[in-house]
Formats: sequence, structure tokens, C-alpha cells
Amino acid sequence: MDYDMLGMDAVDGIQVKIRDADDRSVDFVLKNVDLAFANSLRRVMLAEIPTMAIDLVEVERNTSVLADEFICHRLGLIPLSAKGCEDVNYTRDCDCEQYCDQCSVSLILAARCTSDEVMTVYARDLSVISRAANEQVGQPVITDPDQKGSIICKLRKGQELRMKCIAKKGIAKEHAKWAPTAAISFEYDPYNKLRHLDYWFEEDAAKEWPISHNANFEGDPPQEGEVFNYDAAPNQFYFNVETVGGLDPDVIMQQGVKVLQQKLAAVIDELTGGPDRNMGGMDTFGARTPDLNGGGGTAYGGGMDQGFTTPYGGGSVWAGAATPFGAQPYGQPPPY
Repeated sequence: MDYDMLGMDAVDGIQVKIRDADDRSVDFVLKNVDLAFANSLRRVMLAEIPTMAIDLVEVERNTSVLADEFICHRLGLIPLSAKGCEDVNYTRDCDCEQYCDQCSVSLILAARCTSDEVMTVYARDLSVISRAANEQVGQPVITDPDQKGSIICKLRKGQELRMKCIAKKGIAKEHAKWAPTAAISFEYDPYNKLRHLDYWFEEDAAKEWPISHNANFEGDPPQEGEVFNYDAAPNQFYFNVETVGGLDPDVIMQQGVKVLQQKLAAVIDELTGGPDRNMGGMDTFGARTPDLNGGGGTAYGGGMDQGFTTPYGGGSVWAGAATPFGAQPYGQPPPY
């Protein structure tokens, strides 16, 4: 399947060939672009596509053997559905003081072990309790055959967990928990005709560095003694995008193109000084890092509340947030 991404001539324009696709990954070939463009698309798909993740946890009760911060970090890494997250505001852009239904999704985790058997708490035990922007956004992603989801913790008899989780919109450039992809493989020039790689080997480079299957989509292999072309440049790139489940892989690919267009539109606008800050009616500032100087958010957290807690609960803990000074014990606010 071929797509002309920018509506250009199919011969000279950018082309995308989908080699394989399912609900977990998409394998495609990007052609007629330079290395900088292909790598920019890869980096955007990795770090600048908006998704949803638990960003604030209000601990009501935790009598498990795990510390509040440990469980909160695990909650922050649970994949949440980001379908329709364009309907959710960034916290820094919202008019509310902390969080509301327009900029967040609230979930509740309530579990208590009453039997002698060990009780396992899964992502399926998270329930949305707020009025979300749509029916899908913020729901835990559950793809395993048993429909249980990620393991959060285990409880023995009498132990209990009660936590309110606040999921917010963000990008992986702010924190890895907002990453839409598990991995993106990226390759070009599988025969290494351009000599961009210098293989280290012990005895035989051909045996120790086998040619990838992507070579089947290239032309003739290089011949021994072939004259090196110093002007040659790659124009065909092989991608495999694997999603964590919050967004479909084809949506990640499309959103990556959209965000890249938005960023280029912003650059063009700054260079030309034009009054129109949109490209095709799109917001040129859709995906961005937190506003460190205000704008409704706080530094290094995309608008997270500066809460406080103790190892025994009764407060707020950041779900996996970090500061330039390292992780803060017991949910203490960063020193700024």
C-alpha cells in the first residue's frame, strides 16, 4: 500500500509503503526523503505525541509492604488509552487550580484482601470515576488473554490499598510514562554501501554481522572493488513502530506526521514573521514541553500539584515524576 503523504507527484514525492500492520505494530518503508527528515519523524513518534498517563496519586490508605512512592511509580507506568486525548486540555492550559474534568481523568484503586490467599491487584482494578472527555480516554489498556492488565502489587490478608489517581495529558519529552511507543526500529542502507557504519569484528564481518531482511527491498548488493560514490545519500528508510497500547500504531504514525508539520509551521512562521500561525488550520503548538515560566503549569511536571505525603499515606505523591535534583523522597516537592 502506497501513500503520498504530502499530495505530491507519486514519482518524486514522499512515499510510504506499509509492509505489515496489526493492532500492536506497523512495519513500513519511507522513501524519497533525506536522513534528517526520517530521523525527525522517528524522534517525534518517540517523544512528542500526546498521550495520557497517571501523573498524581492521592494516597488514602496503603497497608501493603510496598512504599507509597513505589506503587505510585508503577501506577504512572500503566498504559492508559489516549484515543480522543485531543479533547483533553493540558493542565498548564486549563483555568482550574489543580485539575478538573477538562484537563484530567480521575481513577480510583480500591482493593482489600480478606482471604488467606495472596491477592494480586491488576490494572483492571482501576476504575474511571470522573466525567471523561469521551468513553475511551484514560481507561487502562488491557491486552492480555486473561484481561487482567499490568500487575500493580500483591496483598496478604488484612492489607488494603485505596488511592485516587489523576491521569493527565503529556508527551514523553516531559516524562517517559507518556511515551506512546515501546520501541521503534529504524534502519537504512542495510548493505552499508555508504560506509556510515564501521563494524567491529573478530574474524569475519560477514558472518558476525548478517544482513537484515530489509536488504530484500534494496537494489543489487555492492560488488567487491566497487568505486565508492561520495555523493550518494540514503533515500529509503525502514521503520517498525510498536505501540504500548494507548494508541493504534497507524495513529502514532499519522500523529507523528501531524506534530512534525506543526513544528515546521512554527519555524516557518518565526522565520517569515507571518501573522498566520497555523498550517492547514492546525494548532502549531499542539505538543510541547512544560511551560517553565507559568502558563498554568509547574516546572518538570506539566502542571503537577506540589503535594506531600508520608510512608503511611494521607497525601499526594507524584507518579514517577523526576526533577533535575533526582527523585524526591516521600513525595516532597522539588527544591525550587
